[in-house]
Amino acid sequence: MGKIVCLMGKSSSGKDTIYKKLLEQKQIPLKAIVPYTTRPIRVGETEGVEYHFTDEEGYQKLFSQGKIIEDRAYHTCLGIWRYFTVADEAVALEENSYILIGTLEAYSQIQKFYGADKVVPVMIDLDDGVRLQRAFDREKAQDHPGYEEMCRRFLADAKDFAEEKMELAGIRRSFYNDELDSCLREIVSYLQEQLQ
Repeated sequence: MGKIVCLMGKSSSGKDTIYKKLLEQKQIPLKAIVPYTTRPIRVGETEGVEYHFTDEEGYQKLFSQGKIIEDRAYHTCLGIWRYFTVADEAVALEENSYILIGTLEAYSQIQKFYGADKVVPVMIDLDDGVRLQRAFDREKAQDHPGYEEMCRRFLADAKDFAEEKMELAGIRRSFYNDELDSCLREIVSYLQEQLQ
């Protein structure tokens, strides 16, 4: 029986890179669950890879069909952006294990939907100064940098990933991503135990 790996962490902690590397691992074959968002696509992103990009109308249609497992709405400097996971017949836990990137709230809702024993948390951690520099560099590379939104996300992360919220969600272990290869080896070893 498969499980769902929920990869979490503050913005610019390296989740996207780790996510891609984990999908390449042969020791722990994982399939991607691609989440949805109503935010604009960024430079370097591809539809159906990082996200399925839609709009508010697309979100409302899926919501009315009862297909949304979990969703978050962020009141950004550029309007409301939604991130959400859709119940998809492509997820077959009797055959495969999966991975997705989410938040603490998403993790809790996915546990409720699939069962706590079917969801494995992987929390990525990194120094705030390093994260802020990474976020700045990424934003600077955009056609229309949104520094105000970058700062809003950075400050929101402090609340969203507060110690008491992590404890409440049952997150007892995190993986420090100051050196990618070492962090990845530690995560792979952990997942080999958890996905048995």
